[in-house]
Amino acid sequence: MAHYKHSSFNIGIEEEYQLIDPQSRELLGFLSQSMSREQMLVRERHPDLDFAQRIDADSIEVGTPVCEDVTGARKELVRIRSTMLELGQSYGFKVAAAGTHPFSHWADSHRDAALSRYRGLVEDAQIIARRLLAFGLHVHIGVEDRDLAIDVMTGMRYLLPHILCLSGSSPFWLGRNTGLKSYRAVLLDALPRTGIPGEFRSYHAYEEYIETLIRTNSIPGPGHILWDIRPHHRFPTLEIRICDVLPSIEDTLAITALIQAIVAWMVNLRQRNMTFRLYERILIAENKWRALRYGLEGTLIDFGIEQEVPVPDLIRELLQRIEPMVDQLGSRQEIEHIHTMLARGASADLQVKVWEESGRDGKALVDYLIAETERLA
Repeated sequence: MAHYKHSSFNIGIEEEYQLIDPQSRELLGFLSQSMSREQMLVRERHPDLDFAQRIDADSIEVGTPVCEDVTGARKELVRIRSTMLELGQSYGFKVAAAGTHPFSHWADSHRDAALSRYRGLVEDAQIIARRLLAFGLHVHIGVEDRDLAIDVMTGMRYLLPHILCLSGSSPFWLGRNTGLKSYRAVLLDALPRTGIPGEFRSYHAYEEYIETLIRTNSIPGPGHILWDIRPHHRFPTLEIRICDVLPSIEDTLAITALIQAIVAWMVNLRQRNMTFRLYERILIAENKWRALRYGLEGTLIDFGIEQEVPVPDLIRELLQRIEPMVDQLGSRQEIEHIHTMLARGASADLQVKVWEESGRDGKALVDYLIAETERLA
């Protein structure tokens, strides 16, 4: 029997919000001095709110405190979005949550002047980083045992494309329908040390990899590993980073609950000396391409039987696998919403529908994203 420390499966959610000009519906080009003062006031009023881990010229990243379960995560996410909406009302901007803005141009962004950490990325990756006008959802799940976190990461890589199919919300880029469900994934994967991670035998092996990169001046620290899933370098969590940020809070919580249940299921397997069958990263990458291109409307390869299977069928099969964990985690309501998403489509599908029905009006699409982001109940 495998012996690991207790896993809390607690939850942390980070969302990257777009700051929208109410008149032009474009991303704001800068943050004003008064806006910065208001950010300080928000920090004082909400000291437990992880506000503005990243403040760029056109976006704010906000994270919840540690939440025991998805019910607590719901409460905190509602509070965070409410705070952002109040801030926008006070200072004349709107808030939207989507993986990309429908028509704003990256060349108009001043984000490389906004934050020293971002300037470092721009210096390293140049135009690849400058065009990174993309917004993500990062979900942290408490896995305190570092070796177990690596073990779960290795097995969970196979299911990352399934999660991306549900979370795709960036079909537009520079005013065009890209034909993809997650153009954000394309933008991010152009950066170094992104995408599906490789396989590690232990946390020590992972640390050796990090130390090699630091020693060779490839990265300044472990926070510059930007894979779709990673053990967090400061928190005792497994961080899933593949998701686009989503306008619907219900979609966000459903995907968060799904991720939590998958982690719990995989930990349970390891505790029973079982494991999820492992596949090469290059095979998983085939499914990631299908996920970002076709989303819920496409097929993924079931490598166990070496056949294509419709994505909704695979996700329903996954829901059956995690079923024993759902009531233990108290996430039945959120998991049930996955069926709603399968029936009506992911955010990317809904965005394309709004765009087409509005006569391909980008401003109407932005208004839709704003309205969905403001819908908190």
